[in-house]
Amino acid sequence: MAVTFYHVNWCPECAAVREKLAELGLAYEDVVVPDFRPMRSQVYDVSGQYYVPVLKDGDKVLTETRDILAYLDEQYGKDGEGGTHCTPQSNGSPARGKGEEFPSCNL
Repeated sequence: MAVTFYHVNWCPECAAVREKLAELGLAYEDVVVPDFRPMRSQVYDVSGQYYVPVLKDGDKVLTETRDILAYLDEQYGKDGEGGTHCTPQSNGSPARGKGEEFPSCNL
């Protein structure tokens, strides 16, 4: 199953998902989408909406940050199947602390 992560670089919620993916060492396709929501056709085609972050894992599509983080822990955490480490091509967002509340990326 291939994991694909749709995001923008400036989004704090997207950064939280990138951090989780890195923490788990999970290989994934990194898709940086346009900042302007109506231009995010890739996101719309996958999820039916224009907001990020979006994670697609096989047939499963997740659009809420907390749901994405919980899913990644459940599927790929200590008890999950794990993955192969990969460094995405676009990883320019600053790191955030665990437990920190993130504003919505629905701007």
